[in-house]
Amino acid sequence: MLTQSRGLNVNIPVLGFAAYSGTGKTSLLVRLLPLMKLQGLRVAMIKHAHHDFDIDTPGKDSYELRKAGAGQVLIASDKRCALMCEYDEPAEPTLTSLINRLDLADTDLVLVEGFRHLAFPKIELHRPSTGKALIFPQDENIIAVACDESLDTGKLPLLNLNHPEEIAGFINRWLAGYVSSGQVWE
Repeated sequence: MLTQSRGLNVNIPVLGFAAYSGTGKTSLLVRLLPLMKLQGLRVAMIKHAHHDFDIDTPGKDSYELRKAGAGQVLIASDKRCALMCEYDEPAEPTLTSLINRLDLADTDLVLVEGFRHLAFPKIELHRPSTGKALIFPQDENIIAVACDESLDTGKLPLLNLNHPEEIAGFINRWLAGYVSSGQVWE
């Protein structure tokens, strides 16, 4: 069944982590992902980059093939695979198109770091010490706030940013609600 997750037309639960740069999104996810794996969840991760990047190494065959003009290079071994795509012109991929590139048959949940301006469920990470404003008052897609201090989140759940176990538990309850509400994917 194809479901619409507040703006995303995908057939899998998608949950984002919204925060300003320097808040610790990646640091939290590095601690959170092993907990979710221990709980039996098969999690895919999408990270948005605001800059040019290269995951390949000059001199390696895959790098040379891409630089020679291959628009897409898929490198695979018995341990992993990676697809690298080159765009002739700068083109910002949509989150839906990125999700649909994943092997969703082996995935229970897609976590997203970035794309915070898009309409899909997100947990806001907030550190008052950064001096940045809260995102949730302007984003109705925030479903919880994880913070390293006490703060008024209104009706939204407040999670401890320094306790990934608590955040993993919240995600599991959210995921169970997603499935029981009939938004189950097939």
